[in-house]
Amino acid sequence: MNKAKRQAVIAGNWKMNKTPSEAKILLEEIIPVAKDAGCEVIACVPYVDLSVALDTVKGTNVKIGAENCHWAESGAFTGEISTGMLKEMGVEYVVIGHSERRQYFGETDETVNKRTKAALAAGLKPIVCVGELLWERECDITEEVIARQIKLDLYDVSAEDAKKTIIAYEPVWAIGTGKTATAEQAEEVCAFIRAELAKKYDEETAQAITIQYGGSMNDANAAELLSKENVDGGLIGGASLVAAKFGAIIDAATKG
Repeated sequence: MNKAKRQAVIAGNWKMNKTPSEAKILLEEIIPVAKDAGCEVIACVPYVDLSVALDTVKGTNVKIGAENCHWAESGAFTGEISTGMLKEMGVEYVVIGHSERRQYFGETDETVNKRTKAALAAGLKPIVCVGELLWERECDITEEVIARQIKLDLYDVSAEDAKKTIIAYEPVWAIGTGKTATAEQAEEVCAFIRAELAKKYDEETAQAITIQYGGSMNDANAAELLSKENVDGGLIGGASLVAAKFGAIIDAATKG
């Protein structure tokens, strides 16, 4: 991390876990371990947990995010949630293009782009996920895949809006598998992402954008990953569901 240029951001992605009552309990455990954080702390929770989550963290430094949003303001999109709905609730962040959304629900770079622009227009801060499949890494086309995603996912997004966007690098082969990219691998791709952002925008914009690592970061490996120049935080899956583990990652980001 380079805290002189960017704020570290640790975001928990709860996925499809925790009922509203369970969410309240977990957040009440997270609040004390996050109160002295030297980084932004976010819990991205299921839609049904948003209301209780927002009430629970009120007056604390823990922010709340959603796990997805639709690009339309309203309409015949059964089961979807608009950015305006999230904004009115008080949600600040939204995860877009997570590998599980791409893998299981047909998310494409085009729809990621549409959702990202809708989130920015509503005043939300998108956490845009990019990353390569194991096969793509084995074929040595990681950089080609990432470059394509950056160009398409941020198509027609201005430099000023790009600065409000967090990029989460999540090697798909390290999501929920227990496998983790080495700190060197994470740094290599995060640095490549920043270089692509500089080509798309300019160096000043690229240096202002937070780039998280999102491939099975946990309490054991967080300090090493966060010691890297271009790893500005983490999008945390399983470890975000255990307050002590999430707190250890927050602590590593604070000290890093």
